[in-house]
Amino acid sequence: MNKYIETVDKKLDEWMPIEYPKDIFKSMKYTVTLPGKRLRPVMCLEACKIMGGDTEKALPSACAIEMLHAQSLIHDDLPCMDNDDFRRGKPSNHKVFGEAIAVLAGDALLSFAPQIILEKSDLPADTLIKVLKEFVSSAGAYQLIGGQVADIQSEEGEWKKENGTLMLNGKTKDEMLYYIHTNKTAVLFKLALKVGAIIAGASDEQIFEMENFGQKFGLAFQIYDDIMDEIATFEELGKTVGKDKDSGKLTYVTLYGLDKAKSKVHELAGEVHSIIDKYNSEIFNTMLDKMVSKIDR
Repeated sequence: MNKYIETVDKKLDEWMPIEYPKDIFKSMKYTVTLPGKRLRPVMCLEACKIMGGDTEKALPSACAIEMLHAQSLIHDDLPCMDNDDFRRGKPSNHKVFGEAIAVLAGDALLSFAPQIILEKSDLPADTLIKVLKEFVSSAGAYQLIGGQVADIQSEEGEWKKENGTLMLNGKTKDEMLYYIHTNKTAVLFKLALKVGAIIAGASDEQIFEMENFGQKFGLAFQIYDDIMDEIATFEELGKTVGKDKDSGKLTYVTLYGLDKAKSKVHELAGEVHSIIDKYNSEIFNTMLDKMVSKIDR
């Protein structure tokens, strides 16, 4: 896993030069290269490997997915959204470069990332088209951005009782939460795993298996993140602690309580193991085990 991270970090630095106008490139690179676990690019590379593919061919896509993730973090931290001053233990992008440049840096990464896939990949044309299709559909209004919109609306919207049930935009609280977790969090894990499998030439059944893995892992990861917002320190999180609760954000913990949230992570982790154990991936097993052990302390 450390080797994957080192390789990804090296390529992110290489493929993101500081050019004119320097402020925008510095802003883009600042968040992309902040120290992190690189879960999504690592999962892309590992999915490619376990499907018998060449991880070198998946590297541009893996890096592009990390850029897309960074874009979502830059915009998520903005005052008009989650309004967080810290990310990965460092000042958020807008605290360093100002709100205008931060907005533009996020916008720029949306096009810069697929440009990396196009320019740096050595893939057959049909594979490249499949990868780009997965990337742009995951990044847009139907998925990642749609999830962000629902997250904002769930926090600011007026929940109204319909037939005795609180509803917002035709969804109950648990339906809204599932939609947010699927489209704001799980989407990038699904993207990473599916793209890795596609590049390896996996079968449709295997690609679906990776998508299912990404969905369940993503749900578990978001609930884990909600739990850590309650029990972790700033040093562990690298961002403001307890902010979700203070802002009235809809989370699994606020809806069901801490104990039920922990139980759900265990349940989802078991379901993920039932999917991936046949591949004997030490990396995927380590990711799951670390997540579960942190909430069980």
